[in-house]
Amino acid sequence: MTARKSPSLSPTQIDVLWHPQADEAVLWQGRPDPMVLARSAFHTPLIAGYFALLALIAVVMGSGPGGIATTVAAGAAVLSILYATAFASARTTRYILTDRRVILHIGIAIEKTVNIPLKQIGAAHLSERGHGFGEIALEPNGERTLGYLLLWPHARPWRLAKPQPMLRALPGAADVAEQLARAVAAHEAIERGQAQERPAQARTPAMEGALA
Repeated sequence: MTARKSPSLSPTQIDVLWHPQADEAVLWQGRPDPMVLARSAFHTPLIAGYFALLALIAVVMGSGPGGIATTVAAGAAVLSILYATAFASARTTRYILTDRRVILHIGIAIEKTVNIPLKQIGAAHLSERGHGFGEIALEPNGERTLGYLLLWPHARPWRLAKPQPMLRALPGAADVAEQLARAVAAHEAIERGQAQERPAQARTPAMEGALA
């Protein structure tokens, strides 16, 4: 996996890493749904429930209107921040699947581009979120991994030692997962074909030399 941006990269190399190339077929591209992202990555229902419980406790304990209002206002402020962050994250995110790699353009304050070659995807894990939405976690089969904080919130939860990039809050996630599976299978078939052709090509000159 590679990520943006290294001072050692030339402008041409950066363009190759950031964008699909002319000979590279774009199979799918999309971005997270902001409301689903807020619910799944920023846990807004849990936060809302927590402040609702605090307000209920304040009522049971006989707190005055001022204390209850403060709790409700604090909850509303926290939720507003989380929803605003989720919307900003969704707006600045773009996922791209090509016939060679998966590209993640992510980052609100600092833009980052993560490239995951199809040959480095050992497994993909689909999690349904209801109403056709879901998440796809990509499990790299190589040793090199990206930092969890660099990827978040586009990272599978609790995979801190070996972070797994995640395509979050996708509409039609099952269809995207199927396209990804087909792309990986096709890429593997091409790789196997090339590996089989190389020995045959290497043998031909040797045979011609022997006959000469």
